[in-house]
Amino acid sequence: MQDGDPGLFGPASVTWQMHADPMMWVAGVRALYLQALHPRAVGGVMQNSDFRRDAWGRLIRTARFVATTTYGTAEAAREAGARVRAIHGALTATDPATGAVYGVDEPALLLWVHCAEVESYLHVVRRSGFPLTDGQADRYIAEQRTAGAPLVGLDPREVPADRAELAAYFERVRPELAAGPEAADVDAFLRCPPVPAALLAARTALWRPLAGLAYAALPPYARELYARPAPPPDVVTRRLRTAGAVLRRIPGRLRWRLPPKHILRAMERLGPGARPSPYTLQGRVAILDGPGEGTGG
Repeated sequence: MQDGDPGLFGPASVTWQMHADPMMWVAGVRALYLQALHPRAVGGVMQNSDFRRDAWGRLIRTARFVATTTYGTAEAAREAGARVRAIHGALTATDPATGAVYGVDEPALLLWVHCAEVESYLHVVRRSGFPLTDGQADRYIAEQRTAGAPLVGLDPREVPADRAELAAYFERVRPELAAGPEAADVDAFLRCPPVPAALLAARTALWRPLAGLAYAALPPYARELYARPAPPPDVVTRRLRTAGAVLRRIPGRLRWRLPPKHILRAMERLGPGARPSPYTLQGRVAILDGPGEGTGG
């Protein structure tokens, strides 16, 4: 490996390997569905941005932020975090239930957004067939706690550190969730986003199945709040694994040529050994567990 800046996570992290998986796009849409169920969190978004007209831009900006903080240099990641904190720090919203004005950078709201993203990324990628042991899943959550959470202004001590703490957090916050009018707007957009006439066929053939799969992968309580049905869990799992298998057949070098090309830049900076691959994690499990005992195959 060349001598370069590995960034905040580096090639030895679970984050580095997992965030390169193409099912992260499905996971990102699931995260939006989940985040929209917190009335104050979604209110902060809808009252401070033209989500209905710029939802695509918001999706792309989120993807760029994740790519920069994962594969960029440490300086680039911190600069991206500083920009997000500055934007959030200047914004307020009004609680429709109480009329109270609140800052969108309230720690409780930042924590909800963080946890909804981390849980969605981990759930979809694992359920679709990406090989992660339970220990590696806990490592991923811990990495996001120590390196990712501070970027958006969270105190790592207040952020879940493993699967058990993450599950306990969602149990605590569930009474605050509701599918209000703004969540309905997000749902309507994700189900049928406006596109130019030339892309109508692509929306039907590609986007709707992707968004439908993301919705179906939500936890049962979230689907109950949206009051829309979904296929049985075994059907959803089968569809996720099929989508994952198809997308993973596309060579990484082709997928990574799409903007913003952060993975290719990281490999240029660090050398070919930085190439993300789930097999890297499988090999580490085998080494740590000893011959014949590795859970990664």
